[in-house]
Parts: sequence; C-alpha cells; structure tokens
Amino acid sequence: MKKPLFSSMHTHTPFCDGRDDVETMCRAAYKKKLFAIGFSAHAPIERQIGRESHWNLKESRVEEYVTEVLAARERWKGKLNVFLGYEADYIKGRRSPADSDIKALNLDYIIGSVHYLFPENGADFFTVDGPMPEFEKGLAEGFGGDAEKLMHAYYDAVLEMIAIGGFDILGHADIIKRNLQGKKTWGQESEERRQREVAHAAAKAGLVVEVNTGGLNRKKINDTYPSLPFLRLISEYNIPVIITADAHKAKDISGNYKFALNTIISADIKEHWLFTGKKNEKATWQKIII
Repeated sequence: MKKPLFSSMHTHTPFCDGRDDVETMCRAAYKKKLFAIGFSAHAPIERQIGRESHWNLKESRVEEYVTEVLAARERWKGKLNVFLGYEADYIKGRRSPADSDIKALNLDYIIGSVHYLFPENGADFFTVDGPMPEFEKGLAEGFGGDAEKLMHAYYDAVLEMIAIGGFDILGHADIIKRNLQGKKTWGQESEERRQREVAHAAAKAGLVVEVNTGGLNRKKINDTYPSLPFLRLISEYNIPVIITADAHKAKDISGNYKFALNTIISADIKEHWLFTGKKNEKATWQKIII
C-alpha cells in the first residue's frame, strides 16, 4: 500500500467553536505534512433562528474571517494549500447551504451538515449532537421520547438538504448516532434503509462524503462518521470520500486518520480524494489510490 496523502478540510477556529487560531492550525497542518488545510467556520445562523449561537460565526465577523484565511493562504503559498470554506447548516425553512449570502462569498468549498432539528409538534428546536440534557429534552418534548421517530426526522432533513444542494461535501452523515447510543429501539434494517436513501441521493447529486474522525478525536464515539455499514453503502454507490478530522484544536488536525483509512478499506473503498480548488465554479479533486 502506498503512503497516502491527506488533507484537513473540516477545521474550526475561534471564529466559531474552535480553540486554536488560523495560523496555529496552518502550522499544525504543515508539521503533519498535509496536502492542504481548509477552514470551515460554522456559517452564521443567529438571524435565521432568532437567537444567539455560541458555536457559529457571527455575521459581524464574516469579513474578518474571510480576510484572515486569505491572508494565511498568501503566507503559506508554496508550502501548504489553504482553502476558504464554510460548514453550512440545513435548518428546514430557515437556513440552507444554498442561501444567497453564502453564495455571495465565493467560497472555495462548502460542507453541508445537519445539526438542528425543529420538531413538527412545535416544540423548541435543538441540536442532535449537543449536550445530552438538551438532547434528552428535545427527544422528550419534540418526539415524545421516540428515538426512532427522531432518527427518521434527522435523515429526512439530510435528504432535504441534498435535494436543495449548494454544497460540495456531505458532513458527518450519521452524526445522529452520537446521542442515540443506547437508545435504539429499532433494527438495523430501518436505519440502513434511510442511509441507503442518503447514499443514493448523494450519488445522484455528485457529492463527496466526508469520513469524519471528530467523534473519535473528542472521545464522544468509537467510530467514524459515517460508520462502517453506512460506508459500505457509500462504496456500493461509488461515492467519493474525503477523510477529515473536524478539528477544533491543532492537536487533532489529522487525528485518527489511520483508523479512518482502515475503516474505508474495510468498506471496500479503494481510494480517497483531496480537494484541489475550484474551477469554473466547480470543486476540483485529486484521487489518491489506497
């Protein structure tokens, strides 16, 4: 097996909920001999959800974020590829990666993710990967304690986001499992059916799926997002994958990449991909044979 090249395209800094600044993250990526680093601040959502968010980029700091990342690109030219991106949430009826304010930034790439769920019964919205007390409250008030119903609502949102589009990389496609550990009341067949729907939709949309080690790096789960069974579906549909760290600290810039690589090999995926830029408003990629 050839030594593969890696990048870190899912990266957060203090502009949102990360801990280490842009330059520190670049230095860590360079030290790890990564092909590239991409900054993916959580896109602003406060105006859309009508309340403050401590983990999203503030609208008042968007210009500063863009300026700082582009300055880092110049500083590291010839040594490290630096890309400007967003992790953009899909929040039904409120926020989408395809929104005009996001498009106007002319970002290099966008990761599309689902964190928030708005229960149909009118209960307060919540994040599916947030603190457990918040999650438990959302599950009880929004879904009557029915974890399977919540699981379906999550995958419905992912499918809606894919249908609307506006992004390049599908973010942590089964992050719902993080807080549902120990709460499953359904068989694998039910969840596999939903994951197959996501894989089919992602393939039709021409998306790249990230294999995200963020849960491992933060010791929240013992698995990648997506898990091995989901990745086998990704392989079945011949969907390209990119290994990402979802790094919030410099020490995690390529954390658990060996685990991720072994996982995709187990899923019969024979290559992973590197983002190389944007040409004619489309993302460009390089295939790395494992």
